[in-house]
Amino acid sequence: MPEITINNKKLNVENGTTILEAAREAEIEIPTLCHLEGKTPLGACRVCLVEVEGSTNLLASCATPVREGMNISTNSRKVRNARKTVVELLLSEHKGDCQFCERSEDCELKELAYKLGIREERFHVEEEAALLDKTTAALIRDSGKCIKCRRCVTVCNEVQGVGALFPQYRGYETEIAPAFARGLDSIACVQCGQCAAVCPVGAITEKSHIDGVWKALEDPCKHVVVQTAPAIRAALGECFDYEPGTLVTGKMVTALRQLGFDAVFDTNFAADLTIIEEGTELLTRLKKAIVEKEKVALPQFSSCSPGWVSFTEYYYPEFLPNISTCKSPQQMFGAVAKTYYAERMGIDPADITVVSVMPCTAKKSEAERPEMNDSGYQDVDYVLTTRELGRVIKEAGINFKTLEDGTMDSPLGLSSGAADIFANTGGVMEAALRTVWEIVTNTELPMENLHVKPIMGLEGVKEASAIVTGTIPEWSFLEGVELKVAVAHGLGNAGKLLEKIKAGEAEYHFVEIMTCPGGCIGGGGQPRFTTDAIRMARIGAIYKEDEGKELRKSHLNPEITKIYEEFLKKPLGEKSHHLLHTEYKQKELVG
Repeated sequence: MPEITINNKKLNVENGTTILEAAREAEIEIPTLCHLEGKTPLGACRVCLVEVEGSTNLLASCATPVREGMNISTNSRKVRNARKTVVELLLSEHKGDCQFCERSEDCELKELAYKLGIREERFHVEEEAALLDKTTAALIRDSGKCIKCRRCVTVCNEVQGVGALFPQYRGYETEIAPAFARGLDSIACVQCGQCAAVCPVGAITEKSHIDGVWKALEDPCKHVVVQTAPAIRAALGECFDYEPGTLVTGKMVTALRQLGFDAVFDTNFAADLTIIEEGTELLTRLKKAIVEKEKVALPQFSSCSPGWVSFTEYYYPEFLPNISTCKSPQQMFGAVAKTYYAERMGIDPADITVVSVMPCTAKKSEAERPEMNDSGYQDVDYVLTTRELGRVIKEAGINFKTLEDGTMDSPLGLSSGAADIFANTGGVMEAALRTVWEIVTNTELPMENLHVKPIMGLEGVKEASAIVTGTIPEWSFLEGVELKVAVAHGLGNAGKLLEKIKAGEAEYHFVEIMTCPGGCIGGGGQPRFTTDAIRMARIGAIYKEDEGKELRKSHLNPEITKIYEEFLKKPLGEKSHHLLHTEYKQKELVG
């Protein structure tokens, strides 16, 4: 372990550690604008420059490994002046419009400029016309604000494996954009929003639905209901300076009521509904394969993550038959709200507006898919990200921290702990196993506290298996079958898993795939900046929410039982098939 000195502080670090990593271990701050945790260092922004004794030039700390005896200064005059110049040059090309920019409160460039003492514009350049790309349903790209840090390129290529963004042209003409600087709608962008989540400025943002929501809330003829995804309750607090992983479920409900929503519901209800439909679908496929010897698309893949669905439509269309026909919980909720809820409450569905609060930008595009109108209307009208809801609450002048805890409304507000863990990577799988195992064996899942440990945590691809024993007569064909499952999060990991399945190197019965690293808790619409430590804090909060509930299995939710008795009749039945299921088709790659 080399011994080095940083700012007169001696420390020993592992071989291969970069100066930036060593400084962070020593709790010494070095600013960065291009660096992403755990990814290939770029050294592109030059903001992380440090002075190393004996070196002629300043070095990029993110890309320079330590060596024995290094004497490093992170805050010498030479370093401070160089950083200041670099940031001044970035500001000269950055059309920030800070007074109007949605990133004004959490802009990394603005914060860094202030810390470096920059109080005036020193450099002036000839401004190029900015491109405002609004071609997709979920994202807006503003080339005028881009500082070419390439974080979005790293996350799109190295993490997600989508490759929608690259540096185009050269030198001063460089632009971070899709091929030939076309619109995002012209390439295979899955609209996951991870680019927006890592952008240090406001160059890529979600397409806001805030104005539409306000308009609906102010319309006396509209009955406006809101659903909140499980990941929101573990992250919304960060918008109000709570520590990551703080559960704010009750305050969130009260805030939504104060905003004027006529009913506050939980997407978790629809997550429980998803488990019943998806679990029944899995058992049906297994029965056809094992008993009836039919050729069935196995493994069955989860379908609740719209970025993953789009990824398959673009890159792996041969696996489309494997994707569960279940709509996502968001879309199931919308369909149920404008049929079952409307009928039960005696409200014309044409007068119902459904608003979703989601951790995901891709949910905005999902809501606008032509398949998502089986209620006779667009099932979900508006989608707010966690960040947008935080802004709406602040806009309304609500003091979030002083709010009392509220509770969700009936009938679409009751949910199980299994639905909560949909937020986490591995959560959909665990929720499904809790129910499927109990249906097949009439016993609880034989795991500690119902958790399936091998599929928890942030490993990119996780596997688990269990031999089914003690089946009830109806499911005796599964006796002795080793049920094999896999979980992947982040589309780059999903691609690796799919390639293994294609090559015959792995066989499973059920596979859960989430678009974003960590699952929905790391979604593209969550409060910035999301590190693995923050992901784990949110994941821990979600498991805590689950474990604190008496009701922890989807099939035991009495409101789910009631909706089948009163309305849907049976899983995979005619009405369920019409409202809750869909299918997807191959999308063509452009260029």
